[in-house]
Amino acid sequence: MTTVTRDEVWEMFREVARRFEETDRKFQETDKQFKETDQKFKDTERLVKEVSKSIGDLGNRLGDFVQEMVRPALVNLFRERGIDVHEVHPNVYAERNGESAEIDLLVVNEQTAIAIECKSQMSIDDVNEHLNRLEKLKRLLPKYRDVELMGAVAAMVMPNDVARYAYRKSLYVLAQSGNTVLIRNDGKFSPKI
Repeated sequence: MTTVTRDEVWEMFREVARRFEETDRKFQETDKQFKETDQKFKDTERLVKEVSKSIGDLGNRLGDFVQEMVRPALVNLFRERGIDVHEVHPNVYAERNGESAEIDLLVVNEQTAIAIECKSQMSIDDVNEHLNRLEKLKRLLPKYRDVELMGAVAAMVMPNDVARYAYRKSLYVLAQSGNTVLIRNDGKFSPKI
């Protein structure tokens, strides 16, 4: 049997207490690091939201730029194609019976309406969304119910595959060419009615 002196017992208690204090200090440091990491995560999350919003705003401004670039040329472009349009209406919004649609540019005369979607970079998804808008446009804008309805897409960047897809879907394809805008459709093109 081993005998332990009172001093040795006290020394063991002091050692245990010292180790508890050291463990507690390490727990506090770890907790502080977790809180700092959590704050950094929250700061990063906030920054990502701000950057995402800024990118979205920039995309909208670029779309507005395309719209403003295209708008002045539309009447002449379509007149050159034999469509004697007279008016260009920007940002046409309609809502009826729980449905809504917004058209970036609506080019019209008494017999014809051409709804144009403007993007900084056009995608096939954008083309499909525009086709869906065209399907409900006459319901949402009954004053154009009896006109010949056509669609068009315009972009600063119009990838060739997207232009071909829009063409096959009977949409006019407007794209930047140097300092001007042109209709990329050939003479065989038949617009969507």
